[in-house]
Amino acid sequence: MIACGFLWVRITRQQSKHDLWSEWLAGVDRVPLWSVMAVFLLMLVNWGIEAWKWRWLMNHVERMTFLRAFKATIAGTSIGIITPNRVGEFAGRVLFLAPENRWRGGFATALGSIAQFVVTLMAGGAALGLQRVSALNADGVNEFETVGSLALIALVAGGAVVLFFSPQLLRQLFLMVPFLKRWESASAILEGYRRPELIRVMGLSVMRYVVFTFQFMLVLSVVADVPFAGSMLVVPIIYLLTTLVPTMMLTELGVRGSVAVALFDQMGSPGAVLLASFLVWLINIATPALAGSLILLFARIRSARDPQ
Repeated sequence: MIACGFLWVRITRQQSKHDLWSEWLAGVDRVPLWSVMAVFLLMLVNWGIEAWKWRWLMNHVERMTFLRAFKATIAGTSIGIITPNRVGEFAGRVLFLAPENRWRGGFATALGSIAQFVVTLMAGGAALGLQRVSALNADGVNEFETVGSLALIALVAGGAVVLFFSPQLLRQLFLMVPFLKRWESASAILEGYRRPELIRVMGLSVMRYVVFTFQFMLVLSVVADVPFAGSMLVVPIIYLLTTLVPTMMLTELGVRGSVAVALFDQMGSPGAVLLASFLVWLINIATPALAGSLILLFARIRSARDPQ
C-alpha cells in the first residue's frame, strides 16, 4: 500500500492520469518487434537455466528429463506468486517428484534458492556500494548510514555463502526448527552435495541473474529511453531491495515499480519507468505463472513412482 501510494503521488504530481495512459500507449507502440521477441526469448532462457539448475540438484533425489524439470519449474511459479517473495515455488515443483521423494526434493530445492539469494545480495550490494561511494561528496549523504547498510548486506551475504557451501551446517539449522525435526531423514540429502556440484549450482545462478538483469535493462532502454550505462548499477539495486522487502502478488509489482521510479528519477519519465517495470513483471512472472497454473491443471501428478 505504501509503495502504491508513493507511485500515485510521484507520477500524478507530474502528469494527469490521461497523460500517463497516453504515455503508456505511446511507449508500447514504439517498442520494436525484435525487442519484444528478445525479451520473451530471455524469459525462456531465464526459466530454462532455473530448470537446468533444479534438475541438476534433483540428480541426488530422482532422475528426470529436462522437459519435466522445466514444466515443474514453471508450475512452481503459479504457487510462488501467491506466497511472500515467491518462496512457495518449491511446492509446485516437488509435485512432479515421486511422493516418497518430495520432502528430500524440497530440501534440495532450498539450496538452489539460497544460491540465487546469494547472487542477488552480492551483485546488489556491490552496485549499491559503488553508487553510494560515488555519491559520498554529495549533500545529504550520510557516511555512517552508507557504511552500516553495506556492512549489513555483506554480513547477510557472507552468512548465506557459508550456509550454501556448508550443507551440513544448513541441515543443522533446519533441524533447529521444531516442526522440521520430523523430516530429519529427508534433510540428510543436503549432506550429499560436494563442493564442485555446489560451485556449478552457483554458476548457474549467476548465469540466470545476468540474463534477467540484462532483460530489465533492455526493456528500460526501449520503453523508457534509459541508457544501459545508467541502468547497470540501478537494476541490481532494484532486485536487491525487492528481495529484502516482503512482497506478494501485486505488492511485488508495487514495490518494484516504486523503487524503480525512485532510483531512475533523473534518467527517465516516471510513467515510462513504471511501464517498463510492469512489462518485465508481466513477462517474467505473470506469464509463467499463468502457464504454470495450466500445467498444474492438466499435468499428471504422480501418486506412485512412474517412468520418466
